[in-house]
Amino acid sequence: MMRLFVGLELPAPVTVALLGAMGGVAGARWQRAEQLHLTLRFIGEVDRHQAQDIVAALGRVNIKAFQAELGEAGLFEHRGRIDTLWVGVRPADRLAALAKAVDAALAGAGIARETRAFVPHVTLARGRTMIGAAGWPQAPLPRTGWMVDKFALFESRMGKDGSDYAVIARWPARMA
Repeated sequence: MMRLFVGLELPAPVTVALLGAMGGVAGARWQRAEQLHLTLRFIGEVDRHQAQDIVAALGRVNIKAFQAELGEAGLFEHRGRIDTLWVGVRPADRLAALAKAVDAALAGAGIARETRAFVPHVTLARGRTMIGAAGWPQAPLPRTGWMVDKFALFESRMGKDGSDYAVIARWPARMA
């Protein structure tokens, strides 16, 4: 079985900016540089045959390149407890449209549609007992931007220091 998700890889300047925002929260498990990405759609566990169907379906997604930019810091709570620190990415409408196109393609490959609202973000830290998370980050985040000109299918493998991600396939933007 393979654990898959569809996402955007981040260029080095964006990764560096995000790494600079990390710290100052006790109990946070900060992501490593190679773990930073924007998830368009989590798929979950599939067998190799379904993975091949997913690759074929995603190849039909038409992406037009657009400029993206890091946005505001945010957090997710679970049962009243902060468990995730993240940085938003905009423009939300263009990213949501891409996520919707990916979701539709995956439905054609037998993957159930996503029911949760899409929030374009890059997860920076997770933790069960993060102290000081409500005041994070201490400094304003840089407005670093990049051209979204491709998306990728990733495999997630559990490692000793959290998940390791490997790109299985990439799809570039198509010319208009």
